[in-house]
Amino acid sequence: MKISEAQKKVDEWIKTYGVRYFSELTNMAILTEEVGELARIMARKYGDQSFKKTDMDKDLGDEMADVLWVLICLANQTGIDLEEALDKNIQKKTQRDETRHLNNEKLK
Repeated sequence: MKISEAQKKVDEWIKTYGVRYFSELTNMAILTEEVGELARIMARKYGDQSFKKTDMDKDLGDEMADVLWVLICLANQTGIDLEEALDKNIQKKTQRDETRHLNNEKLK
């Protein structure tokens, strides 16, 4: 699915089942919460922390999707076309970092 399709699908879901979007500030707080949940699973799966019983059934992909969902909500609320924004961001990074990482001895 294209990002624009995802934005439309989330908007349709909100209008059908969610009644309305939470406020932008509430969604920003929810995004922070969701990123924290993702970080917890990453720290346990790929880091040095051990799993708690309550974390054993968490799905990494589902946690990432939660982050993406709220980010899409924020984009919809603020009129951001995420496909366009991502394209511009990739261009910016390409111009800025064209040789930076290739010349980074730490990455070789």
